[in-house]
Amino acid sequence: MLKQVAIITLLGMSASAMAGEWQLKLGASALAPQNDDNGTLNVPVGGVVTPLKAEVSNEVNFTPSVEYFFANSPISVELLLALPFEHDVNIGPIEDAASFKHLPPTITAKYNFKNSSRFTPYVGVGATVVIPWDEKLSQATKDATGAESLDAKVAYGVAGQVGFNFQPADAKNWGVFVDARYADVKSELTAKTADGTKVKLGDLEVNPWVYTIGYSYKF
Repeated sequence: MLKQVAIITLLGMSASAMAGEWQLKLGASALAPQNDDNGTLNVPVGGVVTPLKAEVSNEVNFTPSVEYFFANSPISVELLLALPFEHDVNIGPIEDAASFKHLPPTITAKYNFKNSSRFTPYVGVGATVVIPWDEKLSQATKDATGAESLDAKVAYGVAGQVGFNFQPADAKNWGVFVDARYADVKSELTAKTADGTKVKLGDLEVNPWVYTIGYSYKF
């Protein structure tokens, strides 16, 4: 009997959840790492390990996302996707010392402050993953350090979000949105020399702000 009640309850919850709305969003995002605090890397220069400050470049790209609004609730869940971002990294006096690409899928649970106006502010908190690939060292970096390749580990972090949706008076399904996100995330870097020796450089602390503006369509 208890099993039957549990099944009926779960089915009822599922039906209630499926009564909500979906929203597709397409935005343009500026990803701005916190260059005052990208961390210090322990880089072998001339055979001596030297602590050098790292600085990650700002980049702009398209960031689609999909959002689900639970029925009769101010709560929604959003999954942020993106086209690959590519960053250059300055290490100490070496400009464009390295580069890497990454994807930053991020999921947030959001509270939407519904009101009588067409502006709907929201706040959210969630988790992000940074998936790096195609890490490269410049020739100047290879000459200075003796390293031949660079590896960045997949990184996980906490993300926060604040923004608003706006639906024009003549719009039935579409609207515009503006938001800002912050992610606390860092990736462990390892260099490899020509003889295969691995050298841990330390953590590259990206900690980016992501500023987005775009269109939304709800159905």
